[in-house]
Amino acid sequence: MNNPIVVSSWSLHRTIGTTYHDSPAGGPKGKATHSETPLDLLELPKALRDHGYSAMQLCHFHLPSREEDFISEFRAALDQSSIKLWTLLIDEGDITDAASGQDSADWISSWVRTAAQLGTDRARVIAGKQKCSTETMDLAVTRLKQIAAVATEVGVRIETENWFDLLATPTAVNEILDRMEGQLGLCADFGNWPRPFIYEALPQIMGRAETCHAKFEFVSASELDEAHSAACLKIAEEADYKGPFVIVNGGASASEWDAIDTQRKRIKDA
Repeated sequence: MNNPIVVSSWSLHRTIGTTYHDSPAGGPKGKATHSETPLDLLELPKALRDHGYSAMQLCHFHLPSREEDFISEFRAALDQSSIKLWTLLIDEGDITDAASGQDSADWISSWVRTAAQLGTDRARVIAGKQKCSTETMDLAVTRLKQIAAVATEVGVRIETENWFDLLATPTAVNEILDRMEGQLGLCADFGNWPRPFIYEALPQIMGRAETCHAKFEFVSASELDEAHSAACLKIAEEADYKGPFVIVNGGASASEWDAIDTQRKRIKDA
């Protein structure tokens, strides 16, 4: 396959080694380091280029600061290494929570503005964590339209993902995309739905995907689950998917870079 390859910062979670958790419930929670030799985020674009990659996704909790000076430094690092920031992944918030959903929508909207400042034209948001019902779907659509209005204002396209309880079925995914009337894109994920359900469900949404999380799984430190990889890639091919494949799994081997390279080769060989 000749689709573009993008690397998620989540696939380098151990290599980056530091997180800065931020959520609508509690705000920034400070720095948490889980590596003796963390890679500074400003060094990540060059490391990606050195390993032969040209695009990345960034998890919001890997960003150490939303201050203008740091954002300018990070954009400069991307430019100097010719790395495209494909998407900002906003990995918190539940806009379908009856009590705190509006706070989540406001918080996510603030991060959409940060996405624009970072120079990306896409942000992936969570459609909702509550079980799908008429009420929760209505809440999701109402609040996603609020977020989409902000996104349009700053020149960012929002996407959601087949993730969490609201979008646990292809029926729900298709409903929310239909009701958003083009204001919401889809990131289809190979790993979020359980097997064997995913093999019948993914074909029902793959044709609408603009981005794909190629979340392959490993059966050993260096060996991919070939059956799962082949099945998911075949679904993408049959849907005539032309967008990027985002490598999300850092594997269990000592080198996350090796795990990423293994997955890149599997995609290219498909």
